[in-house]
Amino acid sequence: MNPLRTVALGLRAARVVATVVVFLVPALLAGVAEAAVRGRAVAWRRADRRIVALVMALGPAFVKAGQVLGTRRDVLPGHLCDALSALQDSVTPLSAPRARRALREAYGADLDVLFTSVDLVPVASGSVACVHRARLRSGREVALKLRRPGIDRVMRHDLELIRRGAALAACLPVFRGVPVTEVVGHMCDAVLGQLDFKREAESLVRLRENLSSVPRVWVPLVIGEACRPECIVMEFVPGLDVETPGRCTTAARKRFAASGLTAIYQMLFVDGFVHCDMHPGNLYFTERAQVVVLDAGFSVRLSERLRRLFADFFLNMAIGDGPKCAAIVVESSANVGPDADVDGFLERMAALVHHSHGLSAKEFSLMAFATEMFDLQRGHGIHAAPELIFPLLSLLVIEGTIRELDPDVDFQEVARPVLMRGRFGVR
Repeated sequence: MNPLRTVALGLRAARVVATVVVFLVPALLAGVAEAAVRGRAVAWRRADRRIVALVMALGPAFVKAGQVLGTRRDVLPGHLCDALSALQDSVTPLSAPRARRALREAYGADLDVLFTSVDLVPVASGSVACVHRARLRSGREVALKLRRPGIDRVMRHDLELIRRGAALAACLPVFRGVPVTEVVGHMCDAVLGQLDFKREAESLVRLRENLSSVPRVWVPLVIGEACRPECIVMEFVPGLDVETPGRCTTAARKRFAASGLTAIYQMLFVDGFVHCDMHPGNLYFTERAQVVVLDAGFSVRLSERLRRLFADFFLNMAIGDGPKCAAIVVESSANVGPDADVDGFLERMAALVHHSHGLSAKEFSLMAFATEMFDLQRGHGIHAAPELIFPLLSLLVIEGTIRELDPDVDFQEVARPVLMRGRFGVR
């Protein structure tokens, strides 16, 4: 390893350890006292809040990692996953001088050749990038996503520390049988994928093509000749506002729900290429009754085997075949430890599917179902493949939005025709 990089990692590790000590040691002492006085549940909630504060203090790599790790309900306790899901990826935007320098470094002389103007005040700002409104020489208005200068090096150093920390943690008796290094490795890969703008631009192109068959779904067109390794340029979508659905009719809101849900199912069951971060900042509804999908930095490709298993699971869930669903979960798992209670899991998982199948559309909750399934997996020593966890995340993330649009939506009924097409039709 490069000596300078070793020194940089060492210094960063020292700062991380110091921050962890400052945040967690007082919390641990207070938690022990609180558990004795007010009970463990209250103490755990306090500890979860402190962990979230720690992650935010450690910086963008840890925030991104926490967001992804918070999806692993088969590995982490549900209460901690709930706390991690509240992590926000919104930071102070680049100043105008820094944005101007970053654009010059990205484009050189091409900046004035390609663009007539770039608004240096961003319309959106995250830990990895800021989005600016710009105009091409052709007169076309575009959105320019500019990666923060130096963020690649900072996040790679932090993710290397996270990987090394996971390797040490895996040696502890408390993590025996838990695929710690594999889970953290996939998490780090997912975060690194959000730094690769060439890959993200390709993902947007692919999603636009795949979702072109879904009515009223719009993925912005990528302007390839204007992109650079640090920038993605795409058509500007006017009027994006998270409050738009509230101004629409009930019928329009139901169409939004059906289109958004069908788009997710198309990714999962037909195409096998899934946008895993469909939160309200990446999913918008316009007054022209369109569903707009943005930011494909966190996307995964399912193998053909896992795509078929995923579709088979939902197909059998739709008809209430609990034993088959349970067998698919075991077949698709990444790790079945030597002490795993497979028979106990198969029995209880089948019962969960049977119970869920008997619920009305309004009573059924994907989040509740997934949480109970992951509790069963964790309790019986069966750990899901990350390739399946991340796509399932896309459904869990979007469920709340869909329920707000249409409280009566039937998730399983909307899935049925897409499942048939993905499992038995021509893709």
